[in-house]
Amino acid sequence: MKAAVVGAGSWGTTLANVLAQNGMEVALWARRPELAEEIRIYRENKTYLPGVEISDSIDVSSDLEKVIYGSDFVVMVVPSHSMSAICRQIGKYIKDEAIIISASKGLEIDTLRRMSQILSDELPSHFSERIAVLSGPSHAEEVSKKLPTTVVAASTRRHVAEQLQDIFMNAYFRVYTNPDVIGVELGGALKNIIAICSGISDGLGFGDNTRAALMTRGIVEITRLGVKLGANPATFGGLSGIGDLIVTCSSSYSRNRRAGIEIGRGKTVKEVIESTKMVIEGINTTKAAYILANNLNIEMPITEQAYAVLFENKNPLEAVSTLMRRQGKHEIEEMVFEKSLEW
Repeated sequence: MKAAVVGAGSWGTTLANVLAQNGMEVALWARRPELAEEIRIYRENKTYLPGVEISDSIDVSSDLEKVIYGSDFVVMVVPSHSMSAICRQIGKYIKDEAIIISASKGLEIDTLRRMSQILSDELPSHFSERIAVLSGPSHAEEVSKKLPTTVVAASTRRHVAEQLQDIFMNAYFRVYTNPDVIGVELGGALKNIIAICSGISDGLGFGDNTRAALMTRGIVEITRLGVKLGANPATFGGLSGIGDLIVTCSSSYSRNRRAGIEIGRGKTVKEVIESTKMVIEGINTTKAAYILANNLNIEMPITEQAYAVLFENKNPLEAVSTLMRRQGKHEIEEMVFEKSLEW
């Protein structure tokens, strides 16, 4: 079977390696021809995943049609702001029986769409039931070293999720299935907001207590918005919720946490963005979540303060003071979930 991986960043390169090691025929698309050439020659992605050997069996190209043609699985690993445009390009190349997988974590800033919604909207309609999501606590740097990792494959169709499980799972990469596409995607996207806040906290010199508070109250906010949008609250207690939140808020590999650290130390958002070739998805996701929360009248105080710091130049210390001085609340909230998500 053949898989096309669209996007040669650190995660796309890693997933291509996983699939190749699992015996799949794999083609990897790089947007820039010079990056594709670099990977072909050196069998290493020195720009985004230095030090990791890339399987000789992976065909690397900047030609989308060549990469996509004949693929049974198309794995989309591109930044959220690029997903819509690339989907419009590849629709005519994908064979009708293919399964389309989003492995990107974010929300489209202009439309507030999740990645699977973009796939469904922009690709031909017959693909709508063949769309899946792969998410969870999974730094590319660790997966590429074959360190034990667990993720979630989500689809509204059980057999689709189980096919992802079959092609990706191996001795170091374990895959669970879940029918809650909304919850899995929102967990993967919204945790980046809290990761930026965790980094800001570290940059300000705060400690473990502060990080624990942000993570705990952060998952409450994520769940609150997710349930309003139709997710199952149980999903946020799993790998794509609290699992991804823990690793992204704590790890030195987390680009969102690293960005937050620099902001906490006094850099501007513009300076942080310009200092890396990587996309810091949590910045745009903060804006999207802030708009969603306002539109739906959902209380998300951490997200609100993150937005004020990132987009309104609020001093991070003032944002912390605003959060700490809020009116006293009861910790436990009762959330009723009425929609069934059984396959």
